[in-house]
Amino acid sequence: MKIELIKEEDKRNYLELLLLADEQEDMIDKYLWRGELFALYDGGLRAVCVVTDEGGGVFEVKNLAVEPRFQRRGYGRQMMEFVCGRYGGRCRKILVGTGESPLTIPFYRSCGWLSGEPPRKGFFHRQL
Repeated sequence: MKIELIKEEDKRNYLELLLLADEQEDMIDKYLWRGELFALYDGGLRAVCVVTDEGGGVFEVKNLAVEPRFQRRGYGRQMMEFVCGRYGGRCRKILVGTGESPLTIPFYRSCGWLSGEPPRKGFFHRQL
């Protein structure tokens, strides 16, 4: 398994997978170009993640998507562990915003993410 930083000129090649986590292409365009896009490969593309620098020592996971046939196999968790390791020394907090899905909320909680401070619907954080 390997995780790669995707070059700016190649980011649009991952749009189909990014659209699984954010159904609005215009919203993806707003953060894709100011964030870092990572792709997780394990015998092929399995997951993608976009992280942005929100300033003040805060980074945000804007998009985390796992290929549907490979979900629930640890790829999302591996990507989140990678993000925490990569940004941990550079920030004080990482945020993740998610919908009120019965699948995503338990996932983030199981990865050690806590409800936002102050609590905001659909936001979680992880102090580093």
